Amino acid sequence: MQGIAGGDSVAVRTLVDTALSRIFRFSVRILQDAADAEEVAQEVMVRACRQAPHWQKGEARLDTWLHTVALNLCRDKLRDRARRAVLGGVLLDIEDPDADPESRLVETERSARVASAIRSLPERQRDAILLVHYQDLSGAQAAKALGISVEALESLLSRARRRLRQDIMNQESDDD
Repeated sequence: MQGIAGGDSVAVRTLVDTALSRIFRFSVRILQDAADAEEVAQEVMVRACRQAPHWQKGEARLDTWLHTVALNLCRDKLRDRARRAVLGGVLLDIEDPDADPESRLVETERSARVASAIRSLPERQRDAILLVHYQDLSGAQAAKALGISVEALESLLSRARRRLRQDIMNQESDDD
């Protein structure tokens, strides 16, 4: 961040190279729309560059801060969508090019069940699951990004996991 604050274009490129795709994937999982997720990811990078001169080392991990900004921007987008009543979409998943067609079909069906179950979670539970299990943030980092204690995060995760298990089992029994 010091390099970015000093106008170092290599530092900006390093930030973008290391964080942009991760923030984009996180945003896609929340927004379920690649174009909106791209806007959010780019805005996060812009805000990081603007914040660089004011960045206090040790205040927060940069990765946690970036995810917090992305989460807030995604929530804003979702609120805007709700106001316009334009909801829906599909989570984007990257296919394994080496998998055979039958394996891809099974994996696609499983991914669709999980995506549907995640979408049905209350917002805070969904955000906790995405930060910890899809973005690989530690409990402390995810709690900080959500503005809650680690204990509250653990409670959210426990309720979310329990609900996901139940929703997925219900979907599978409906298919039988």
